[in-house]
Amino acid sequence: MIDYLNATLTVEQLSTVSELALAHVGDAVFELLTRTELICAGSRQRVHELHAQTVARVTAPAQAAFVEAILPSLSPEETAVYKRGRNAHSHPAPKSATPGQYARSTGLEALFGWLWLTGQKARVSELYALGREKGNERMKT
Repeated sequence: MIDYLNATLTVEQLSTVSELALAHVGDAVFELLTRTELICAGSRQRVHELHAQTVARVTAPAQAAFVEAILPSLSPEETAVYKRGRNAHSHPAPKSATPGQYARSTGLEALFGWLWLTGQKARVSELYALGREKGNERMKT
């Protein structure tokens, strides 16, 4: 049996995976982290309210702001993965986002997918915490 929760691919194996496929996985990783954060924060809200908070944090504009907060902390290799995802040709942006926001969001998702699939879960967690921390700081100012 393959343990898909802890599957690890090499960089060479991932070189055959498209940036949009990486973003497909990264989207799920980002949403799972967001949902987990809300529950771990002791939220005793109704599921509808939890869903609304999750959706607000997983939109392209929110993810675009998130990635701007973590960009200075990325390694050169992580930055390259982010840029490939950002520059990938995807379908048109949703009405709720500009094309630039959508591209940055796709780049973030590709990065999180790449980190997850290379087994760098601690790094994913570190970057998520950093982005949330810096995002909270921006909201206070």
